[in-house]
Amino acid sequence: MRSGVKVAIVGGVFVVVAGGVAYGGYNLWQGISGGAGGGVSAAKSEEKRSGPVTADEITNTAAEFLAAWAAGEPEKAGQSTNNPVEAAPVVADFAVGAKVSAAEIVPGTPVGPKVPFTVKATVTYEGQSKPWTYTSELTVVRGISTGRALVDWKPAVIHPKLTEGATLRTGPAKTGEIKAVDRKGVELTAEKYPSLGPILAQLREKYGAKVGGQPGVETWIESGTEGGPVTTLATHVKGKPGRLETTIDAQTQAAAERAVQQYGEGSVVAVKPSTGEVRAVANAPAAGFNAAFEGKQAPGSTWKIVTAALLLEKGLVTANGPTECPPTARYYTRTISNLKDFSLGTVPFKRSFARSCNTAFVKLIDDVDDDSALAKEARDVFGIGLDWKTGIVSVDGSVPEETQGAAAEQYIGQGTVQMNVLNIASVTATAKYGTFKQPFLVSKDLDGRTFAEASRSLSPSVSSQLRAMMRAAATGEGTAAGAMASVGGQDKGAKTGSAEVDGQTTSNSWFTGYSDDLAAAAVVQSGGHGGDAAGKVVASVLRAK
Repeated sequence: MRSGVKVAIVGGVFVVVAGGVAYGGYNLWQGISGGAGGGVSAAKSEEKRSGPVTADEITNTAAEFLAAWAAGEPEKAGQSTNNPVEAAPVVADFAVGAKVSAAEIVPGTPVGPKVPFTVKATVTYEGQSKPWTYTSELTVVRGISTGRALVDWKPAVIHPKLTEGATLRTGPAKTGEIKAVDRKGVELTAEKYPSLGPILAQLREKYGAKVGGQPGVETWIESGTEGGPVTTLATHVKGKPGRLETTIDAQTQAAAERAVQQYGEGSVVAVKPSTGEVRAVANAPAAGFNAAFEGKQAPGSTWKIVTAALLLEKGLVTANGPTECPPTARYYTRTISNLKDFSLGTVPFKRSFARSCNTAFVKLIDDVDDDSALAKEARDVFGIGLDWKTGIVSVDGSVPEETQGAAAEQYIGQGTVQMNVLNIASVTATAKYGTFKQPFLVSKDLDGRTFAEASRSLSPSVSSQLRAMMRAAATGEGTAAGAMASVGGQDKGAKTGSAEVDGQTTSNSWFTGYSDDLAAAAVVQSGGHGGDAAGKVVASVLRAK
């Protein structure tokens, strides 16, 4: 033991004092008092063991590791793992990098070979000490070469968010604090609007310094790659926030949060068609991945808005002109059918659109006579793939050029068409307004970024017909009529969709619609047909405007 270190065992709890710094933890390590178990001393006196680890080995090995860690003895802690070379430096960095001056580590009841535990740490930086508590777990395994019971080493043992090559750090925050507000000055917090949690973190990292925010003192995880993300784990001393204005509307955001949280997994985005301002973005589950902006999956028949625009611009259809809607249509080797093989016969294209007739679209592919036409329409008119600068990380969709059967799937929003609800809300906004306006969360004046611009707008005639078709889908016998019945406004339109992804037994429910100057799109995973679940989400958001 190092010079100047004193050990006292009081009531089953040990305290180690080294140079005025204390570490504490429950003394479940029998090796401290010479008892037998899964520790080093026991292993030396016993023959090599095999088979699953025993309950005693799990308890004793976990206790040995946790005691050494809490005592600030990284080398001893490392020897309790199956990878001491990598474990010891990470354990050491807990005190050095994270500035932990004291720690009490409390093991819970083992569940099989897994042992949960609670870390009650004290972080000290520039004379100020603050508590930091979190939970993690470890797994005990049998050592291959030694037969000893050992902790299966991985950085996540020290903290569940710690990954290979990353490090724990405590100090002045990397970015200044922000006070994000909506378009009317209402403060936006993760507590009140859970879906905004990861978004506010991105906004703070990118714009904290630009809006005059002063950093506080935090503990964070620094990735092992240059310029990689920083994950804040705890704020010990709050900094001075700078005011960051966003395009969010608090009332619409609240409605979006309530609506999407009714489902296990889904997303919704609302945008203002005439400007591209994002009024709401919500995800279920709320924490973590921002699927609304970063997701990628087939959007189903909501994509027919783009396909219809292409066919209208090519002069192959008019809203009121006749089109065939048979039960099935074959294109090369692919047979495309309608839901339950319904057919409409020869009807106005507007009705085929409103009833979401797949075959009416597929039968016209040959007449387009351009394998790149759909991808061009998506890019040149709807801005898909133009590298949107929304203010946070976002994916602006992809439409690879396809031929034969794969092209048939694309025309109805299946196959290789990849979108998220931000993209589809923007598609709907473009259809409503006639011109693509890149979605954004914060003004481009804040950082001088350049917004994406589509190379052309829809002609007044095509724009008018497209709106008439979406209006038909939202009223009468249209597939979106049920969901949109409760939505008011002088002008409204919609489109339903469903898409089967990765062999799901139930399709994803997609829905998009607009009412006056607000457009929204939603997806509910395994939610069935468009109006069944996603339609209710969109209607709730549009009613809140």
